[in-house]
Amino acid sequence: MTNVAVIGAQWGDEGKGKIVDWLSERADVVVRFQGGHNAGHTLVIDGKVYKLSLLPSGIVRSGKLSVIGSGVVLDPWALLDEIARLRAEGVTITSETLRIAETVPLILPVHRDLDRLREEAAGAGKIGTTGRGIGPAYEDKVGRRAIRLADLADEATLENRLDRLLAHHDPLRKGLGEGPLDRDALRADLLAVAKDVLPFAAPVWRELDEARRAGRRILFEGAQGALLDIDYGTYPYVTSSNVVAGQAASGSGMGPGHIGYVLGIVKAYTTRVGAGPFPTELEDATGQRLGERGHEFGTVTGRKRRCGWFDAALVRQTAAQSGMTGVALTKLDVLDGFEELKICTGYRVDGVEIDHLPAAAAQQAKAKPIYETIPGWSESTEGARRWADLPAAAIKYVKRIEELIGCPVALLSTSPERDDTILVTDPFAG
Repeated sequence: MTNVAVIGAQWGDEGKGKIVDWLSERADVVVRFQGGHNAGHTLVIDGKVYKLSLLPSGIVRSGKLSVIGSGVVLDPWALLDEIARLRAEGVTITSETLRIAETVPLILPVHRDLDRLREEAAGAGKIGTTGRGIGPAYEDKVGRRAIRLADLADEATLENRLDRLLAHHDPLRKGLGEGPLDRDALRADLLAVAKDVLPFAAPVWRELDEARRAGRRILFEGAQGALLDIDYGTYPYVTSSNVVAGQAASGSGMGPGHIGYVLGIVKAYTTRVGAGPFPTELEDATGQRLGERGHEFGTVTGRKRRCGWFDAALVRQTAAQSGMTGVALTKLDVLDGFEELKICTGYRVDGVEIDHLPAAAAQQAKAKPIYETIPGWSESTEGARRWADLPAAAIKYVKRIEELIGCPVALLSTSPERDDTILVTDPFAG
């Protein structure tokens, strides 16, 4: 058996929640390795809907160990709220079922404030963040002024961390027209929350290594999508962390050689939330139809998603950058009833054909999709669980996607229900 890393291969919202939940039944350990509580994973189990933002998807299954790695930024208050909500829904969460890296940086109220103030000041140039303080928390991590989970266990260390933090943030706040932070209130809030979050703290790198040596199956769960990666995404309209598969190693503390299979989650069309380039976006009745059929609204924010045709050039790009072994193709049923479908195979920029999205923002804005048109299908694919249940035209569409992205389809999802999944290759089998 092998360990599996799951990433979104587009701009997020690809249906990672369902696929990770489907895989988590076969895993022993589920690890979140990047992002914060801006993620939105919806799980549907036996007709019951669970919505997760920070906790790993394995948390809703008994007998699984859920881990939050140091590549995540953690809002302790949001964590406790999510735990309380899930407990109210009947989910058992204890320090035995949930472990959090003691080195994880914390998201504080000052980070949420800064996120909001910057977006307000940016006006039309805003990035479109969720306003949860994710980016500013990552900035403080890189700037070596973050307060980490382990710091809450020692008041003297916490005092020093607060001094360094405020020395940076108070001048920033002044420049944005805000007063200084209330140091005493922040300190009191952190000491108050410490007793509830510290029991989950652990050297998770060691626990993961022990699990690996014992032959336990480990599932690494990413948030957002690779096209939002801080290095490889459509900068600056990106998230503040690395989303590509390599982050599964550094964000969890497990060596890259122990992550055997990289599964990219790919929607059968393309969506994006917020600002930024989107070459195949459809601002017409077809785009509206995709959004309505796919219920394209953000799990966390409720924001309407922009919709467009499948962009094979972009997925081919992310497949290479993450070393994807296979893909899970989701929401195929949304395409039922279209007479014809289009797939973007490359772009035309100033009359020149290219096979990838350029890095320069000015060129991205000029990129026009080059489409290949193939027939659609009138039959329903919803709920299909075997290749034989699919129309011939739907199979042809899937096969053409495989050819264009250079990566095989390992799983095919045909509805939000977990069991409505066609298994081609078991990722855990390697």
